[in-house]
Amino acid sequence: MIIIYILAGIVTLILALQLFVRLKSKFKKGKPVEGLTGNLGSAIRRGGKVLLYFYSPTCGACRQQTPVIDTIQKGSSNIFKVDISKDASTAMKLGVMGTPSTVIIDNGIIKEFFTGYVSKEKIDNSLQ
Repeated sequence: MIIIYILAGIVTLILALQLFVRLKSKFKKGKPVEGLTGNLGSAIRRGGKVLLYFYSPTCGACRQQTPVIDTIQKGSSNIFKVDISKDASTAMKLGVMGTPSTVIIDNGIIKEFFTGYVSKEKIDNSLQ
């Protein structure tokens, strides 16, 4: 019987953590993006819409999301893929807590912050 309680506690903890990450992402909307350098920082400072896709090579969900981002990336120069295993500082500055995460920035302000798989249609609608 105690094993059932332990398993229920673990499942509850995992679900609570997922909910926390999603809620934290929602509260990032409307916040300004500051402190980014290089090509990414330049693109954001120029204004307009910029899409940042945060992924990890070991992430299972990223394997589904990456081809979607690659398709969208063919039509735009303001789409950046960020491997968090190589560039964790950019992810930390934006508060990325999990992969895949897709952040859409419009004129230096976070317009959308998606965590997990996002359909091409939803991303396209956010970019318009």
